[in-house]
Amino acid sequence: SFGVIADVQYADVDDGYDFSGCRRRYYRQSLTLLQNAVEAWATERPPLSFVLQLGDSIDGLNARRGEAEGALAQVLEVLRRLPVPVHHAWGNHELYNFSRARLARSDLSSRTAGAAAGPPAGDCQAYHFSPAPRFRFVLLDAYDLSTLGREPDSPRYKEALRLLREKNPNDDLNDPAGLQEPQFVEFNGGFSQAQLDWFNEVLKLSDENQEKVVVTGHLPIHPDASDRVSVAWNYQDALSVIHSHHCVVCFLAGHMHDGGYCLDSHGVHHLTLEGVIETPSESNAFGTIYVYKDKMILKGRGRISDRVMHF
Repeated sequence: SFGVIADVQYADVDDGYDFSGCRRRYYRQSLTLLQNAVEAWATERPPLSFVLQLGDSIDGLNARRGEAEGALAQVLEVLRRLPVPVHHAWGNHELYNFSRARLARSDLSSRTAGAAAGPPAGDCQAYHFSPAPRFRFVLLDAYDLSTLGREPDSPRYKEALRLLREKNPNDDLNDPAGLQEPQFVEFNGGFSQAQLDWFNEVLKLSDENQEKVVVTGHLPIHPDASDRVSVAWNYQDALSVIHSHHCVVCFLAGHMHDGGYCLDSHGVHHLTLEGVIETPSESNAFGTIYVYKDKMILKGRGRISDRVMHF
């Protein structure tokens, strides 16, 4: 069994609204909801194997206020109370606050938590690990190809900006209005070819070893488990890799705070978790997933519904 949570987006500020001004965000109390999740997970018997934190652990508001380091320290302090490893995906809000180089030196870089090596080149944070025989988890780096967190004079930044401007002619690169491919906004990102090639090799080995694989990352890769905007830039490429193998049973993501779910044409479950940041104090948004030979059962708390996902 393992815990799942997404989009805490903590900041020590009063409640506010999203960029559209329509959706309420509970910045300060999100830390309390994270504490509640950690306390609940600590009572699980038998104990959890690990927890997945699916990105956006702190909000971009912290960067503007000069409070990024303090906010991250508070979130990590809560998560350290867990007696099990925490595996972290990086979201856009981490990258609003920190460079990729700084994140790689922080406790949000969880590749060392019993993980196998990631892609050989560059600073990609993807990796995989096996918590039980014939079961493997792959964490993808959904901002490997992105302008966020990179120096403007770096080759990867220039590559991402060229692609973004090619697909998005709007003055505001976070504006999807009128786009044929509305996922090409700056708050999303994508997977480099090097990461996709590595991912393909990992799944090839899992096929050979008859493993079941759960893939996870901050950005959803199926529009039916999200919306047409809040998916990875080249989500089709990631889906193509998954569908060329038999081992993947589920893809877990955050980013879209309403959550979502679909079972795709190849029998892969796509589950997008509801975000803590838009959860009122009387509720919550986390879950525990129990793994069996032929299914996974999600027991959700608050906004997250129970779900059975058969293999």
